[in-house]
Amino acid sequence: MSGTFDRTLSREDVMRRRATLLQRLHIDGLLLLLLLTLAAASLFILYSASGKNLDLLMKQASSFGLGLGAMLVIAQFEPRFMARWVPLGYLVVVGLLLVVEFLGHTAMGATRWINIPGVIRFQPSEFMKIIMPMTIAWYLSSRPLPPRLKHTLVSLALIVVPFVLILKQPDLGTSLLILASGAFVLFIAGLPWRWILGAVTALVPVAVGMWYFVMHDYQKQRVLTFLDPESDPLGTGWNIIQSKAAIGSGGVFGKGWLLGTQSHLDFLPESHTDFIIAVLAEEFGLVGVCLLLVLYLLLIARGLTITVQAQTLFGKLLAGALTMTFFVYVFVNIGMVSGLLPVVGVPLPFISYGGTSLVTLLSGFGVLMSIHTHRKWIAQV
Repeated sequence: MSGTFDRTLSREDVMRRRATLLQRLHIDGLLLLLLLTLAAASLFILYSASGKNLDLLMKQASSFGLGLGAMLVIAQFEPRFMARWVPLGYLVVVGLLLVVEFLGHTAMGATRWINIPGVIRFQPSEFMKIIMPMTIAWYLSSRPLPPRLKHTLVSLALIVVPFVLILKQPDLGTSLLILASGAFVLFIAGLPWRWILGAVTALVPVAVGMWYFVMHDYQKQRVLTFLDPESDPLGTGWNIIQSKAAIGSGGVFGKGWLLGTQSHLDFLPESHTDFIIAVLAEEFGLVGVCLLLVLYLLLIARGLTITVQAQTLFGKLLAGALTMTFFVYVFVNIGMVSGLLPVVGVPLPFISYGGTSLVTLLSGFGVLMSIHTHRKWIAQV
């Protein structure tokens, strides 16, 4: 009996030590496990979606490594330290967006990148995905809640500036996601429902105005294609038709890894980026898609748990906005690939190929880890 009791105590001690080690490193074990699982799934699917391109696979793996490193570094900083530097971060990223406006690198008809030859090429708009909710959370956390009209107007002004700059690149998908990330902070802060309903009502004239004065011809065509993809099956409707064909042909269990015909015979465009979930659905079927959705739901649930447990207003607003924005990324990508939403060029988080996007996403989860693992320290100060 005593030997069994001693062994039980020993196991409990080991578990406590492991928990203490994770706390010392400011790592949330569940989040890390889920992210590493998604990283492995991404490389597995990308190998097939890219046509067995090992160079692409190594670049994605390197981006995961860089992103995980950034996540662990960011997790070490206290939320109040981050809040102190948020205004400077906002100004720097807006400055980078202005650099893109005048000196940016153009590719595929869009000017979205800053290119330093032989060094790096990156999209400043990706950084705004984190800086935007941080900025609005920083601003509102020191004001009375629910936010008053003047504080709401200032918040909207902070959102509109980068929104317009990114919209002009043009990058409608990213600009709308950044708009949503700032709006989520206002919603969590307790924005009155009558204001929310008023904003929803105003969307109709705003959408009409954007259609006639803001949206480019190719963006309008995407909306028309969404409404009737069969109207131009060999042109603008090709992408979504082939995507739905790939998803449907996978059935319940799929055709098997590396056996997808739509992607390997080049029927499916952008199979390693925006439409990668169609490759997953074709090769692994409904089961594979459901397993991926479970991973996403667990990540979102963990993010909402961290939001509820946050002990500062800044942390609560920021964690909630980051989690809900991540949900929007997943929802928009799957919706557009399956024909439920217009195609807006939003990659599938952690699965689609893309270095800057990957590092930004992992940095956002580093912020969530910081908010969660610094709770006790904050409570003692």
